[in-house]
Amino acid sequence: MVATARVFLALTALSAVVACGGQQVAPAEPAGATPAAAVALPYPVARQATQTDDYHGERIADPYRWLESDSEETRAWIAAQNKVTRAFLDGSKALPGLRKRLQQVWNYPKVSTPYEQGGRYFWRYNEGLKNQAVLCWSAKPDGHCTPLIDPNTLAADGTVALATWSPSKDGKLVAYATASAGSDWNEVRVRKVDDGADLPDMVQWVKFSGLTWNKQGSGFWYGRYDAPKAGEALTGSNKFNKIYFHRLGDAQDKDELIWQDKDHGEWGFGVETSEDGRFLVLSISNGAGSQNGVSFRDLGDTDRVAGGNWVPLVEGFGGRFDFVGAVGDDLYFRTDFGAPKGRMVQVKLGRYLDRTRYAKPKKAQKLPTPAAEIGADPRALLLRSEAKEVTLPGDWTQVVAEDEATLQAVAQAGDGYILSYLRNAYSELKMWDAKTGRLAALPSPPFSTVNAVSARQGSSEAFVSSVDFLQPPQVGRIDLATGRLVPWFAAKHGLDAARFQVRQVHAKSRDGTPVPLFLVHRADLPANGENPVFLYAYGGFNATVTPNYNPAWQTWVELGGVLAVAVLRGGGEFGESWHKAGMRGNKQNVFDDFIGAAQWLVDHKLSRPGRVAIAGGSNGGLLVGACMTQRPELFGAALPAVGVMDMLRFHQFTIGWAWVPEYGSAANADDFSWLRKYSPLHNLKPAVPYPPTLVTTADHDDRVVPGHSFKFAAALQAANPGGIGLIRVETKAGHGAGKPTSKLIDEWADRLAFVARVFDVQTPAGWN
Repeated sequence: MVATARVFLALTALSAVVACGGQQVAPAEPAGATPAAAVALPYPVARQATQTDDYHGERIADPYRWLESDSEETRAWIAAQNKVTRAFLDGSKALPGLRKRLQQVWNYPKVSTPYEQGGRYFWRYNEGLKNQAVLCWSAKPDGHCTPLIDPNTLAADGTVALATWSPSKDGKLVAYATASAGSDWNEVRVRKVDDGADLPDMVQWVKFSGLTWNKQGSGFWYGRYDAPKAGEALTGSNKFNKIYFHRLGDAQDKDELIWQDKDHGEWGFGVETSEDGRFLVLSISNGAGSQNGVSFRDLGDTDRVAGGNWVPLVEGFGGRFDFVGAVGDDLYFRTDFGAPKGRMVQVKLGRYLDRTRYAKPKKAQKLPTPAAEIGADPRALLLRSEAKEVTLPGDWTQVVAEDEATLQAVAQAGDGYILSYLRNAYSELKMWDAKTGRLAALPSPPFSTVNAVSARQGSSEAFVSSVDFLQPPQVGRIDLATGRLVPWFAAKHGLDAARFQVRQVHAKSRDGTPVPLFLVHRADLPANGENPVFLYAYGGFNATVTPNYNPAWQTWVELGGVLAVAVLRGGGEFGESWHKAGMRGNKQNVFDDFIGAAQWLVDHKLSRPGRVAIAGGSNGGLLVGACMTQRPELFGAALPAVGVMDMLRFHQFTIGWAWVPEYGSAANADDFSWLRKYSPLHNLKPAVPYPPTLVTTADHDDRVVPGHSFKFAAALQAANPGGIGLIRVETKAGHGAGKPTSKLIDEWADRLAFVARVFDVQTPAGWN
């Protein structure tokens, strides 16, 4: 991912595939075999401690607190759990065929959208089954490139990933960050493009940061945290984010601190520059919430990196403001402030520019002083908002009004901007001309997701990556003069569109809210109530769930299964109102939406209770955990991955505090009242026949620490010792980003083999 490019990402698509027709569902076990549900599993005993905590007068037991620590006892428990899980999965007759088929469908060339900088084009390429994609470059976007950074050479097992990268303005240098074993911690280095040699520079303890070059190419801005205490790198709380400037050739301890806030440890910061390098724009966020403040500096044409005061443009947290570019003295933003589905606005800096040209401050500044000091009232159009606490110094103007579709992202391109919208949870593109103010439609692949647009100010072209349920990502080139879209890279593998069907239906939630539901299955699928279903969703953090391709999903529908992808409240598919309807005290709406989607499948005889597997990761893992505890009889299998399972303690680990704006915190009595009601760990009850469950996590997950999954699995086994409640713990892996292809294939083979065994689905003979 490019850190400073005018590139937007709506959805990161999984890669891969080979075309193949659908197969009929048949029993997996031979005659006389023991059904999966009847297998007695020898779970290792998990010690129950007497730990209790007082939450606003209510005593809550936490007997598995010891599983939060990386102790010998915890490691022994993990090893014993993996042994039981491995034996169960290896007992699935479908596993060998699934693994073989996944290796086939993953094996095709994959290309990211080219990004041009300094007359050079950069893109990532994976010829097929390499563990990590290679960053390469070329003088022209002809599909042929020279390898520049190959993460596969950094670790034999592929567990070092290229986390982010950013070329200098002249395209001669690339700052790049690597992540090891799935951790969110990054190390940053700088590579020369012409000869592929690294400079001696190295920056450590970087996390959740872009890499933003200055105009002169003498260095870059980045965000970091203080080095963690010994033994706490993967669990310790990450607070007090800081922004530094690293000048090439300097040791890291000489890097210049340009922004910090000693009073707000939970706030996060990020900086970008305009394409001409003149304006440095700072975003100030309140954790992982979707609201932020904005300040800027006018750097002029000098090599100054921190001189001049920060001038506030947005103060307070009442909306989202995404910087998308600059034209002359005007800055442009995509915002949902006063427009829940998004619009584009311009701020004319004008006379405020002179106020930035002061001497370098003696120390890093905190949040700017009130708007009255700047001297201008916000434009009336931006005062029409429920967010009364926000002030907007400056001269603001709306340039693209809110639409019925949701404005997801904006990329500067040519003489204007490309706008990516979601309408009914799939994409369409428009072009806004900054000179004429004209808004025109651009060609958009039907019923698909635009997951990336790469373009530059003044360019004559833009590259667009799109994906749908039947085909992996395709890259097209748009001629900005004519608006014509032509293929640039087309993956040749996928599902035969004539043999498979994609449709969108609408289920109903408990309160009557329509819940969009994408269905992918064989065109001749019988509505007999017996089809096995893989139901996936996320529902949180303003994230979008839209048409996407996953080789594991292809494998599932080839087997004759139904893929169902639900669009839940809490996401960003229908704007900020849709998001807010599924966050904090409204979180139960998300679970009701998911349950409503499953019920639709049953009511319309696509499946029946006991034949629906539910799956999701991270916040989606929480979703699965909450729904399986609330409606265990509705589901036949549950696959919560790297889930947030302990809603009373999540904020005490690594970056968990940043999720408080989304979830609330048990430290607050009102928040505790709703968190306690749905927290998966705290709603497991003895003797309840929960659906067969495969919990997945990883030992280096320092985003949602694996203790969540450990405690949930231990509690599930204790509550339902005669049921199937397994946990699979991956080693040298993290939350998911940068996971090697080999580990992805193994993990998906195990997931599908688990469902196949539970649902009695077998693979065709040709797969073995």
